[in-house]
Amino acid sequence: MAPGAAPLPLRPAGAAGGRRPPRRRLGPVGAALQLLGGLRVRLRARSARSAGAAGREAGLGTGDPRGGGRAAAEAGRHLVGQPLVRQQVMKGVREFLKNPNPAKPLVMSFHGSTGTGKTYVSSMLIRYLFRRGLQSPYVHHFSPIVHFPHAEHIEQYKENLKRWIQGNLTNCGRSAFLFDEMDKMHPGLIDVIIPFLGPSWVVYGTNYRKAIFIFISNAGGEQINNVTLALWRARKDREEISLQDLEPAISKAVFENPQSGFWKSGIINDHLIDFVVPFLPLKHHHIKQCVINELVQQGLEVRPDVIQEVADSIPYFPEDEKLFSSTGCKTVCKLCDLKHFTDSFLAG
Repeated sequence: MAPGAAPLPLRPAGAAGGRRPPRRRLGPVGAALQLLGGLRVRLRARSARSAGAAGREAGLGTGDPRGGGRAAAEAGRHLVGQPLVRQQVMKGVREFLKNPNPAKPLVMSFHGSTGTGKTYVSSMLIRYLFRRGLQSPYVHHFSPIVHFPHAEHIEQYKENLKRWIQGNLTNCGRSAFLFDEMDKMHPGLIDVIIPFLGPSWVVYGTNYRKAIFIFISNAGGEQINNVTLALWRARKDREEISLQDLEPAISKAVFENPQSGFWKSGIINDHLIDFVVPFLPLKHHHIKQCVINELVQQGLEVRPDVIQEVADSIPYFPEDEKLFSSTGCKTVCKLCDLKHFTDSFLAG
């Protein structure tokens, strides 16, 4: 039946083979109510079918937190050098998925410089929550460069984004939305999704409060690095850094920056972000662990000389002390490939 079409009349019990009773004419109001009633029934049925499909896709059912537990455990094992991420993201996701009736969607914002694990953590969570990972029909990934490139079309982008999220949340309340490169998002655009982030967005029986929203941004990365370096010089170990140590720097760089996608955003003013997550710069021993993980993943021999050579080939800052990686673990994969190719060529 086409969406919006009037529901087909049901044949009364005992009427088979006999004359059908005359149909009572409906006035305009009665016809409209009948149409709306049929639409609500179809939307509820479609939502129920989609929720079941999403549960099977996610391996969660309608509140089974086992997928979230696996995600948290796996990301915790492989995530290198990010204690604040473990404290906030893993615990937050686990508790959110355990709750069969959360008060609002889970909203997280990841901040840090390149290669510190923002994309890795988000993709890891999605991969363990949805069987098809980023290819799942219930996972939606947005990039401002790809989806919202032109500032002069911002009003059309707002309408498109609002309709896309509303349609997909109506189809499946247990959806995930990833917004990459928020530092390149046109200011004001993201506010169109505010109605979907709060505690009261339930329409036609669809519980939008089970959705997950993740914002990813390099904004604040330089400030996080500077604070981490200053605290190290003040003899505060990197693992002792708290969120309170970093919040002022992140706020100034991200939420008070006219070039940021969160500039004067109601998302910030209405406190709709549950977790603002800083990703710290990585030290030399963290890079070595990244190299080990990469070699294992590629099925290559884990040799100490290879680990040392790859870790030493990455640039570090500050120039005189070389404490933290300038590119995180971002180039580790390519460097391992290059090392393997060079060794194979020389050996053969």
